[in-house]
Amino acid sequence: MKEEKLFKPVSGYLALVIVLVLIGIPVWAVATGQMLWTILLGIIGLFLLPGFTVVNPNESKVLTLFGAYKGTIKDNGFWWTNPFFVKKGISLRARNLDSEPIKVNDKLGNPVMIGVVMVWRVKDTYKAAFDVDDYTMFVDIQNEAAIRKLAGRYPYDNLEDENAHLTLRSSSDEVNEMLEQEITERLAIAGIEVMEARINYLAYAKEIAGAMLKRQQASAIVAARTKIVEGAVGMVEMALDELSKKQIIELDEEKKAAMVSNLMVVLTSDKDISPVVNTGTLYQ
Repeated sequence: MKEEKLFKPVSGYLALVIVLVLIGIPVWAVATGQMLWTILLGIIGLFLLPGFTVVNPNESKVLTLFGAYKGTIKDNGFWWTNPFFVKKGISLRARNLDSEPIKVNDKLGNPVMIGVVMVWRVKDTYKAAFDVDDYTMFVDIQNEAAIRKLAGRYPYDNLEDENAHLTLRSSSDEVNEMLEQEITERLAIAGIEVMEARINYLAYAKEIAGAMLKRQQASAIVAARTKIVEGAVGMVEMALDELSKKQIIELDEEKKAAMVSNLMVVLTSDKDISPVVNTGTLYQ
């Protein structure tokens, strides 16, 4: 497979002087009436004009001669080449791709929306010009394919898969690194260098977003209530131990059960407790 090769053109300023001389002589000959022998020089000068080209910074010119690749000019400036060369300009500047979020399925089959931002540029002009039909469209399509493949490897989060070490939502650095590697491998055929690739939008698809939000809220509530109960049990245990050590009051098993019940209600309730004053005894 062919690869990019650099082409060293002739200075355009030197060639311009030669062309001006070749065209200027016939003009002078016409003015002096001696034009027959100078016609050929004028024709040669006009023939050389299409060979001039300008290469701006961070741009390139891919040269072909009758279908054969001859090289790429990457040095910026004013140059002259073979007039028969076909010149195709390819930008070497870094470009941003901010893809619209697309709907894909994660490892568990849940529909999620993922958007990616990527910075890329052309590194091999031969591959970009001849190995793919349209390298900019190739970047768009392969970027989407890489997103779909990456999403199928990992779950959105670990609510359904508690054993998942990597998830799309929590393992951003690792996932972005794998995304960049996947896109780099896909775009190598087009001579594209991926400078950065990362997920900039991630959410459940709207048809399940409401249900997943409720599930997350329920999980958060359960986790919070678990912590509250664990703390309440510790506080009740501490209260009973302190009352027993300091011998403030003697509690039989029934009184302990009543005290534990009341303390647990007070400590674990999610609403304000209205105290009830008992003026009698515990057994009334």
